Amino acid sequence: MLLPLPPALRRALLARPWRDPGLWWKHTSSLKVANEPVLPFTQGSPERDALQKALKDLKGRTEAIPCVVGDEEVWTLDVQYQVSPFNHGHKVAKFCYADKALLNRAIEASLAARKEWDLKPVADRAQIFLKAADMLSGPRRAEVLAKTMVGQGKTVIQAEIDAAAELIDFLRFNAKFAVELEGQQPLSVPPSTNSVVYRGLEGFVAAISPFNFTAIGGNLAGAPALMGNVVLWKPSDTAMLASYAVYRVFREAGLPPISSSLCQLTGPRLATPSPAPSTSAASTSQAACQCGGKNFHFVHRSADVGSVVSGTLRSAFEYGGQKCSACSRLYVPQSLWPQIKGRLLEEHGRIKVGDPTEDFGTFFSAVIDAKSFGRIKKWLEHARSSPSLTILAGGKCDDSVGYFVEPCIVESKDPQESIMKEEIFGPVLTVYVYPDDKYKETLRLVDSTTSYGLTGAVFAQDKDVVREATTMLRNTAGNFYINDKSTGSVVGQQPFGGARASGTNDKPGGPHYILRWTSPQVIKETHEPLGDWRYSYMQ
Repeated sequence: MLLPLPPALRRALLARPWRDPGLWWKHTSSLKVANEPVLPFTQGSPERDALQKALKDLKGRTEAIPCVVGDEEVWTLDVQYQVSPFNHGHKVAKFCYADKALLNRAIEASLAARKEWDLKPVADRAQIFLKAADMLSGPRRAEVLAKTMVGQGKTVIQAEIDAAAELIDFLRFNAKFAVELEGQQPLSVPPSTNSVVYRGLEGFVAAISPFNFTAIGGNLAGAPALMGNVVLWKPSDTAMLASYAVYRVFREAGLPPISSSLCQLTGPRLATPSPAPSTSAASTSQAACQCGGKNFHFVHRSADVGSVVSGTLRSAFEYGGQKCSACSRLYVPQSLWPQIKGRLLEEHGRIKVGDPTEDFGTFFSAVIDAKSFGRIKKWLEHARSSPSLTILAGGKCDDSVGYFVEPCIVESKDPQESIMKEEIFGPVLTVYVYPDDKYKETLRLVDSTTSYGLTGAVFAQDKDVVREATTMLRNTAGNFYINDKSTGSVVGQQPFGGARASGTNDKPGGPHYILRWTSPQVIKETHEPLGDWRYSYMQ
């Protein structure tokens, strides 16, 4: 939900630099955004009918996706295909890799347009992304959801949470945060006035986005552009279909052709073009980084067993564990393990894996591609051969039609086993059972086992334990949950990101993230002639 900018606020936004901070704060209070509702897609609902029609339109279809530089669509000889994870016989997109010459053309064109775009008032830039959010919320919702499902193997709800709700929230909240940021001005003491101009970064921004969230791709490209940067967007090979749909929405909403180019390469070479066409072209921005996790659920003997089981199943297996925040290590006290194990195995038997476009009862689908399938399969082979590991359920693999991996629950007798340390990025949950009276030692174990620090959760009803665990696990997670699963952060509510080996913790979804894409300039203007160069004590 978005209320239009009041005329007084728009006039204030267009007045740069700021002279009356009070005017700003008076009017921004009327600019409201709220989280996009997650639609239920129940039988007979209009959103379900629209989605099923969009899915039908994509059946057996291959979309051609060129490199785009400005308004020019360019094809090279290096043609590639994106296939559907659950039916790799279906080529969902045909695209091409940019060569060095084309990449340098895109850089030069973007840099030529940078000054004009950076000087455009933030209110005008914000309106473009607000319009894009409205398009995704309404007429383009079904298209982007369907392309996320077919191209990235998401279920209805996972696509809805990602490609609709989260992406729309990113666009709207970023716009709100951007206009509010311009209202944050330093103190002015007569006879001088101080102001801050939030400039875009010099050079260009390389947005290299992953496959697992359509929303991340849209945000990585959209947020820097919102803040006055020119962007070269390299989507993942396995998310081209949905990423191109989002790119087209941005352009149709009014994003200028040169402010954002879409170029696909064989690897993340976008940030280091060679040879660089000019010194300024080589001055690319440092990318914000979020690099995975080995996330935990720690269970105390006072925990609610039902919450542990439901939260862990969702966190570990939704979208096949292909979330940076997915729970992959579970620490359970010996006293609760019989109950938790029984419930996990019982519910595990109800999980349906399959084609999410044909059966809306599917809980998760195939993993993203052959490389991912092969990596996960090796971990499952390791689990079968290691003397300290026991597979309790699942773990079968079949890539004859799609890249399908059964959800797998593994028990480890060794808390330092490699499967407890390294990221798998698949539907594999490893459990370590600890003695009840060793919970403090186990908390220290949770903290020291891996190099990651993205998400984690503590399940306990004992408030003293919650406080103690929160303190002891202070540096283990950038997003920390108490009696809730380690996935599912919401824009504006839980800004997301982690530290240690998990990245630079820039917290997209919060007000500080957009500052990452600016280079503030402080301006001091003095309104009276300067006095004698000598200080009074010198007289």
